Amino acid sequence: MSSLLVFPGQGAQRTGMLHGLAPHVLAEASDVLGEDVLQLDGAEALQSTRAVQLCLLIAGVAASRRLLEQAPAPDYVAGLSIGAYPAAVVAGALGFEDALRLVSLRGELMQQAYPQGYGMTAIIGLDLAAVEGLLAQIHSDATPVYLANINADSQVVIAGSDEAMAVVASHARRQGAGKACRLAVSVPSHCPLLERPARTLAEAFADVSLRTPALGYLSGSRARPVTKPDALRDDLAFNMCRVVDWRGTVQSAYERGVRLQIELPPGAVLTGLARRVFEQGTVMAFDGARLDTLQALLAEEGSRQP
Repeated sequence: MSSLLVFPGQGAQRTGMLHGLAPHVLAEASDVLGEDVLQLDGAEALQSTRAVQLCLLIAGVAASRRLLEQAPAPDYVAGLSIGAYPAAVVAGALGFEDALRLVSLRGELMQQAYPQGYGMTAIIGLDLAAVEGLLAQIHSDATPVYLANINADSQVVIAGSDEAMAVVASHARRQGAGKACRLAVSVPSHCPLLERPARTLAEAFADVSLRTPALGYLSGSRARPVTKPDALRDDLAFNMCRVVDWRGTVQSAYERGVRLQIELPPGAVLTGLARRVFEQGTVMAFDGARLDTLQALLAEEGSRQP
């Protein structure tokens, strides 16, 4: 049996999420960025894509370090969108300092590309084929809208212009969707609209040293392990403009023997999604759980290895 740490994407952020984390991690991040990172998690600051992404990176790395101080390393890591960056850090493939600089640039590029009028919307209660049919009807140069995330069998996320997403949401509700709601994401992630900023980020990656992951790194867009540094570089740089197949990623982990998933802060959205896949095993979120319980679960799962 195997274990998996997962890291959430944008939309999971909350005010004050960095307060209470290990001071040395916060100091390290502040030194690298040249700013007090505790200023990034206020309500106003979190209107910025850059601030949100940095907060998610820092929170994921800090919580992972605390968890693994007295627990064996997991067999796999995976992250949804920006969550891929703390996953790569925990896997030993990307240095924390490099991750901070890259994520700072990533957030700025995404924010500058679409400062307003675009975003993401979750549609719950329709299957993928139905949503894709709506996108085909409504998408145009004037009303761009794309599939962005496949989170579960009846939960997908679309990205595009506010106008186009509103039309898709309206049609989805008429077709029986239980919910169609705008997410707290101010850019149209995981679609071709972000190809240009992704290429710019890829250029910045050229100067960054990546290593072969010491843990199994599951790509959230490819839903399979990535082992070579060049492939990891491509996965991290371009995941902003590729569809997230989180359903496939969790299913891939389960099929590889994962029976323990722990979701790193903030929140528990990925925990809820995993319960739909894990017929056996345990899925838990760091938030709201006892640290010693999570450490014991990792130790127990590690002891079952052949």
